Amino acid sequence: MNILKKEKNILLLSIFIGTFITLVFTLATKSYSYNIQQGIADEVIRLHVLANSDEDYDQQLKIKVKDGIVKMLENELHNSMTKDETRIVLLKNLDKIEKRAEEIIKENGYDYSVNAKICFDDFPTKEYADVTLPAGEYEALKIEIGEAKGKNWWCVMFPPLCFVDASVKEVPKEDKEILKSVLTDTEYDIVTKAKNENDIPIKIKFKIVEWWQQ
Repeated sequence: MNILKKEKNILLLSIFIGTFITLVFTLATKSYSYNIQQGIADEVIRLHVLANSDEDYDQQLKIKVKDGIVKMLENELHNSMTKDETRIVLLKNLDKIEKRAEEIIKENGYDYSVNAKICFDDFPTKEYADVTLPAGEYEALKIEIGEAKGKNWWCVMFPPLCFVDASVKEVPKEDKEILKSVLTDTEYDIVTKAKNENDIPIKIKFKIVEWWQQ
């Protein structure tokens, strides 16, 4: 009986220790993921365009609106060197953004309304050339077309990754320098090396962040 009782106590103790270790690991992993994603989010501002619907014509219109707005803002944001400066420019131009979007919509034969605002929004993991941003909540310029029930377009206003040609494989050096100047070394390595198959430690770190945020 004493032997059985002893074995039972050992089993219960093992379960307790295992549960405790798992809990500590889980909390530490969650904290790490949150701190990394939040650190990145604190320094970038993104663009989120929602189409009226998932119909092909609405999706094509969404891209035209996105292209027109990005082109319009390129000069306005040329000298912005921080997220705060970019936010100020965007806030000052919200009316112009809505007006330009409405013009593009009318030019293409539609009469959808447009709502542009600065807000916090949930983003999935997205790749921009050789830069990858983890999923999570980010501040963004959000443009809603019509009923805004269609698929999204996502990119980054600061650093200005929206202005990078979609066909390029690497973000221009000057844009990476801006990114590097506002992120910690760990954050910068995670977003710029996540696609590097040979950098296993960075890929693991990114997966931890991605796993928790998703």
